[in-house]
Amino acid sequence: MLQSPMRMAKRISWVALAALPLLAMGTAAHAQISLYTATDLALRNSPEVRIGVADVQRAAASVSESKDAYIPNFVFGSNLGYSYGFPVGQPSIYSVSTQSLVLSFSQRDYIRSARQGLLSAEDALKSKRDKVLAEAASDYLELNIDTRKIAALDEEKAYTQALVGIEQDRVQAGVDPRLNLLQAELTSAQIDLNRIHTEQDAAQMRTQLANLTGLPAVNFQTVANSIPPMPEFSTSTAMDAQLSAANAQVDAARADAQSKLYKSLGDHRKNLRPLLSFGAQYSRYARFNNYAEYYQHFQSNNFDIGVGITIPIFDATARAQAREAAAEAMHAEALADQTRQLMEENMSQLRGSVQELNAEQRVAQLQSEIAQAQLQTVEQELENGSGQPGGQPITPQQGEQAHIQERARYIDQLDAHLKLVRAQISLMQLTGSIDRWIHSAAQH
Repeated sequence: MLQSPMRMAKRISWVALAALPLLAMGTAAHAQISLYTATDLALRNSPEVRIGVADVQRAAASVSESKDAYIPNFVFGSNLGYSYGFPVGQPSIYSVSTQSLVLSFSQRDYIRSARQGLLSAEDALKSKRDKVLAEAASDYLELNIDTRKIAALDEEKAYTQALVGIEQDRVQAGVDPRLNLLQAELTSAQIDLNRIHTEQDAAQMRTQLANLTGLPAVNFQTVANSIPPMPEFSTSTAMDAQLSAANAQVDAARADAQSKLYKSLGDHRKNLRPLLSFGAQYSRYARFNNYAEYYQHFQSNNFDIGVGITIPIFDATARAQAREAAAEAMHAEALADQTRQLMEENMSQLRGSVQELNAEQRVAQLQSEIAQAQLQTVEQELENGSGQPGGQPITPQQGEQAHIQERARYIDQLDAHLKLVRAQISLMQLTGSIDRWIHSAAQH
């Protein structure tokens, strides 16, 4: 059945509109993602961060709950119904009641406990954010280095293939022994193995970044110039104790210990101390029941107001709860000390690792620069000769070997740089400076 041109045009337009999201997805799949964007998406997509946010909201609600005990509540209700015989209840058409806490020697400690619990939740959330930022940044930088490493391995592979071709010709001509060819083929096979490892690591980094950011792992590309320079780290260990004490995880443990201490004080002060509460109620009673037959002065409007006083003289359960809370406070305090000591040890170890890896990277960088200088010398001699009377000319094999050595030393420098940035990111996570470094990427 033939369709009219107008109907066909409308159908084509609808198909084009439906294809726009697919085209956008295809474009987004090949788009480059900056470091700041990747880490920001990781924070938004992280279940651990969402759990931390929920914990903060719960702690904030707990603070309001402890303070709102002094605010009167209002309750509306009704007990309307049929009655027969002697009254067994109140025939209220409706009633309005209110009550609140007036005086409690424990409530002030409970409020302090809730506030410290909120601080602990906020510090724990910051610690979780720093952890997610460190994971995303580490994976991002590793993927960026893997990309550069794969490109260098491809260049090294091309030089190695050229060397293998030269050695094959020389072996067939009987000029060089077969051992030289085997050594060239071994170098080529080692490059292939290194490339396989690097590709697998890059694929793993893409998968981890996809899980962190929620973006597709296919063609996840980094932006090298979006990575800010690493900050300078002090080589002195005198600040380790101060920095570890300011760590978000340590702050969270310390605030949690303080919260449990206030709770134990509140539970202890429940005993032998009065509790005052305020209450008021208005009730409108029904007249169609038989209450007037049993009560001489029955009336519909009724109101009462007063203050309730409770003094716990002896409560074994409350005393046991106080001892339990005191033990929990001791446990939390010991756990906070343990966390601080462990963080101080980790920080000292990481600081030493950064110093050592920084020296290793410097050695690898110098070796790479030496290989580049040697390559330039070889290329000049290949082009212009040795410049010395009677000097041995540079052979094509030596030229290819110089290229291979230069690429190999450059790859070693990338490996050393990767080890260093991993340690630096971990140290920034412990010191709480990872967030500031990530935000500098947005201005980089």
